[in-house]
Amino acid sequence: MTDTFIEPRYSQRFHFVRHAFTDGVAELVYAFDDGPELVERVTFPGAPVVPAAREAAFAAALRLLHLVAGVSYYKAGIPERIVVDGEPLDEATAYLLDALYLHGLAEFAYRNRLDLRGRIAFPFERHATVPATAAGLPPRSLLPIGGGKDSVVAVEAVKSIGADATATWVGNSPLIAECAARTGLPTLNISRELAPGLFELNRLGAWNGHIPVTAINSVILAVAAILYGYDSIVFANERSASVATLEYDGQEVNHQWSKGFGFEKSLHDYLHTHVAADLDYCSLLRPWSELAVTSAFARLGGDYFNVFSSCNRNFRILGPKPADRWCGQCPKCHFVFLALAPFMAKPRLLSIFGRNLLDDDALAGAFDALLEYKDHKPFECVGEGAEARAAMAVLADRPEWREDALVARFRTEILPQLQHDDLALEPWLKPGASHLVPRRLLGALDALG
Repeated sequence: MTDTFIEPRYSQRFHFVRHAFTDGVAELVYAFDDGPELVERVTFPGAPVVPAAREAAFAAALRLLHLVAGVSYYKAGIPERIVVDGEPLDEATAYLLDALYLHGLAEFAYRNRLDLRGRIAFPFERHATVPATAAGLPPRSLLPIGGGKDSVVAVEAVKSIGADATATWVGNSPLIAECAARTGLPTLNISRELAPGLFELNRLGAWNGHIPVTAINSVILAVAAILYGYDSIVFANERSASVATLEYDGQEVNHQWSKGFGFEKSLHDYLHTHVAADLDYCSLLRPWSELAVTSAFARLGGDYFNVFSSCNRNFRILGPKPADRWCGQCPKCHFVFLALAPFMAKPRLLSIFGRNLLDDDALAGAFDALLEYKDHKPFECVGEGAEARAAMAVLADRPEWREDALVARFRTEILPQLQHDDLALEPWLKPGASHLVPRRLLGALDALG
């Protein structure tokens, strides 16, 4: 290999070179053509020796992490050929990866005006595979914490049934750490260090854009579950995550694809057949809408109100971050404010955000997008347009909200164009979607009702 990076868009091949695990650090190595190696490191603190009964499961999970995390690098050049060094993939693994890279990069493709269909093809060999067996994992759960309302609701539901669980997160966000500490659960903070060469590729003109980071974190936690001994990874993704943001050239584009039920089901099944038959992967909140989750969060009381944050600007890798937990300018801030408003006293909500986002004429276009009025919903982890309209309709009837600038505008300009039968709040508060929650945790699911 050479020591000098080439302009990534001119590359012909993307190599999955090798992966290794030493002293609690996973090294994942990639390369474009014969260029320098891109080495990512994921550190698992206090990692124990992998028990002999779990060695096969751990090796399978580690290889899957190498393959899934590669999406961060592949997208820099999107070369026509994918090369996986080492043992050939089986058809099921290639199918999972093809879907992940195609749908997980759909927003990236849309924004860069690319078509990845027919371009992404992981090589495989058709051969019989031996199904994974149970790894003897203890009955306890990893609960990913993102710092926002959803994971808080899931954590409290699991705590309510006395289940053994650990709050976990990937990265070094102090906001998430503070929120995790507030749960009172044991914590596990895993660090992920992207290959420094990726930033050099970006400087040289790499393709850039959104990646399915939830998928990467999910497989990092699958490795952690085998390593530390947990039988379930329990996310807090609600049903609206499965709804596409828009359709582009015959393909659905969903910013939240790797938070959706389709990916959840695919990874759940793959882990059972290829990693460990007793490792469950699910979302506890899958049956619930965003509004149902915000309603549950508002009922929790004030323990989390001063530590939670869903503002994505707090979690960016590069660039400035807000001085406070809420920037007030991004779609996540706007949606969370709107979704909480029907369920929380107005003074309390204003104290959390520092100002009234619904009384600012300058934000009219931003809230229009949330309502899917004259625009598609934003490329962010926000609820459905119909949910936003139902929440706004509730506020339009409440004296304390109805005269605020954007609520008044909704009442006079937008509401007359809508079917009132479609604006009821109650249907959004009822569970309705399929889920994969294991039997051991069904009580936590019931607690949300």
